[in-house]
Amino acid sequence: MAKDDMLTLLKLMLEYVLPTLKLFAFTLLFSIPAGMIVALLKMCKIKPISWLTNIYILIMRGTPLMLQVIVAFYFIPTVQKNDSAPELLRKFLSGVSIRGNYIFWAVLVAFVLNYAAYFAEIFRGGIESIPKGQYEAAGALGFSRLQTFFRIILPQVVKRVIPASSNEVITLVKDTSLANTVGYMELIYIAETQSSRLSSLVPLFMAGVMYFVMASVLTLLFSFIEKKFNYYK
Repeated sequence: MAKDDMLTLLKLMLEYVLPTLKLFAFTLLFSIPAGMIVALLKMCKIKPISWLTNIYILIMRGTPLMLQVIVAFYFIPTVQKNDSAPELLRKFLSGVSIRGNYIFWAVLVAFVLNYAAYFAEIFRGGIESIPKGQYEAAGALGFSRLQTFFRIILPQVVKRVIPASSNEVITLVKDTSLANTVGYMELIYIAETQSSRLSSLVPLFMAGVMYFVMASVLTLLFSFIEKKFNYYK
């Protein structure tokens, strides 16, 4: 492959890094707070709430993300066309357009629901690892439950969950490639397209290098964050 062709291909593929990063960033933006909420719901003393949360986590962690992406993508069109679907649900979804940014939002919903379940288990483990004596000591000092959680417990939890969370975040970068299953035009989508057009593995190799660079940057970033939290040792 000529040098000019390589540069043209590189520029083309770099354009599709942005949709990949967009999906990655929005997934993190929504799944991390959602994961904390799910973790608290799982730890709730009201049994039906904790049971339902456990079922949700079991489904999200027990089925492939690719399958969840496909279901999320086809769910609304299927309900809209299915006369046997509950009428209330059909009316609620009747105004949803499956054009424009529908693919992105459908994929995002699947990614957020999936990663929220994984983050929830990480956060729950971090919260439960804090000794009960710290809650009692905070109460004796006059802290409310919210003050205890946000000022004393949460900073320690963040420190403890950083290694496990970093693994999930790096995995998320690579999992964005599953979005092309429903036609979301990200890095792997254009790599496969150009590989077929050129009858060459070079586009796929270039995509692999780009994923490696993104994962390496995140690895360095989390190493820096871990060092910043060393004062909790």
